[in-house]
Amino acid sequence: MLKTLSNKNNLQVLYEDNHIIIVNKRPGDIVQGDKTGDTPLSEVVKEYIAEKYNKPGAVYLGVVHRLDRPTSGIVVFARTSKALPRLNKLFANKEAKKTYWAVVKNHPPKDHDTLTHWLKRNPKQNKSYAHKNEVPDSKKAILDYSIIKKLNNYYLLEIDLHTGRHHQIRSQLSFIGCSIKGDLKYDADRSNKDGSIHLHARKLTFVHPVKKEPLTIIAPPPLDSIWDACLS
Repeated sequence: MLKTLSNKNNLQVLYEDNHIIIVNKRPGDIVQGDKTGDTPLSEVVKEYIAEKYNKPGAVYLGVVHRLDRPTSGIVVFARTSKALPRLNKLFANKEAKKTYWAVVKNHPPKDHDTLTHWLKRNPKQNKSYAHKNEVPDSKKAILDYSIIKKLNNYYLLEIDLHTGRHHQIRSQLSFIGCSIKGDLKYDADRSNKDGSIHLHARKLTFVHPVKKEPLTIIAPPPLDSIWDACLS
């Protein structure tokens, strides 16, 4: 069972200025409040800002995008009402280039490839099913992957998204027989002890919404033996 891990004392801030703050989410953290009632990362970041900048009143923080709870990596928040709509537009227009790392047990059919599927979401199961052809209520999903490292028992894939669908990477990799390590929902053979999955939002490149300067953010993966091997 995943637990909310973050507090302001161990929050890993990757970038911050007056307009945005970018943090490295750990597995188990939820980005925004949900029915679980667990403290979301957004509230942890607000607390961090309030304390660091000695803000007595309510702290403004806009949620720009989310990551699945068992996933780790880059999450962007807006610190001003000026930055939020600009960031929302930037992400909606696919002007933010996202790169993910995924650890899988099986060798993909090719060392690198473009995957195109039609994903149909099942809200009751909180799961998306990939199909080769379009089916009713499905959405087209496209990603590129490459094997960038061979580990002892696993493969490290680097993934670039062309679309941003619900559970897209998890569903598409499962469809080709390459479930992400620990991802029981998408056919992994066993879970990780902490309930995480080995999917990490590694890199984000975009133009700052206010300063208009290019930004490239890289997030170190969580500390464990598999991720350590990926970096060695």
